[in-house]
Amino acid sequence: MRAPTVDVMLPFYGDPELLQRAVRSVQQQHRTDWRLTVVDDGYPDESVGRWFDALGDDRVRYRRNPERLGAQPNNRYCIDLVELPYFVMMGADDLLLPDYLDTVIRLHERWPAAAVVQPGVEVMDSDEQPVRPLADRVKAMIAPGGTGPRLVSGENLAVRLLWGNWLYNPSLCWRTDAVRVVGVPESADVFDLALPVDVVVAGGSIVVDDHVCFRYRRHRSSDSGSGAAAGNRFAEERRYFRAEARRMDARGWHRAARAARGHLSSRLNAAVQLPGALARRDSAALRALGGHLLTW
Repeated sequence: MRAPTVDVMLPFYGDPELLQRAVRSVQQQHRTDWRLTVVDDGYPDESVGRWFDALGDDRVRYRRNPERLGAQPNNRYCIDLVELPYFVMMGADDLLLPDYLDTVIRLHERWPAAAVVQPGVEVMDSDEQPVRPLADRVKAMIAPGGTGPRLVSGENLAVRLLWGNWLYNPSLCWRTDAVRVVGVPESADVFDLALPVDVVVAGGSIVVDDHVCFRYRRHRSSDSGSGAAAGNRFAEERRYFRAEARRMDARGWHRAARAARGHLSSRLNAAVQLPGALARRDSAALRALGGHLLTW
């Protein structure tokens, strides 16, 4: 058995049955050079720990936070625990297909300077049926064009990320030292976008591939979706995009700065939430959503 080269990090607070399926999908990888670390953010079910005790796999580590950190702080804590050359931050309800690690490590070896690999992803619903809702159709429109494995970098990459985050962050395989160079963003609501943008600004590149080896679960509702519906995440998003516009202008990436000022997919997200706020007659949400749509 090869020495481990990939840390699979799995922050958890949710459905224990889905967690078990996620863990099994890691154990079923063709490659054996992985280590799985599950960080339980205090989920109130003692059977979770007992299941891991009985698993009998020394490649799997289970940790339980003594106090709940919250989703994004727990994600950052997981990244702090990474020790191996590559890492994945999969979701506790997602699934790796058996050739996932084969695919992403092969691409890292082909492009050793790349910061991250985005493999092909299949989106599934809560019943594990393939779906393609609006959010994923928009991602496909924004993502870099082309077929087969391709390397993208520089301002063109920053522009597309700032139009909208077309990445599936739980499916990404990162080169650990590329993330250590930039550090981990503190912001909660823009964490999934801020980290790849920081890596790109630092000179990092992304390998994009079409081969599907990851299944991403799209729920009808989520913490981020609920926050978006109430309009309470958009103030932080506006602050982020304004700061990015200034940063991009300062480095001469003026098209990226315009993309940050426009933040089109973020505005589209606000527009999608408006009918629900109208139906609820939620005046606070309407003000927040309308302000996000109209403020530049």
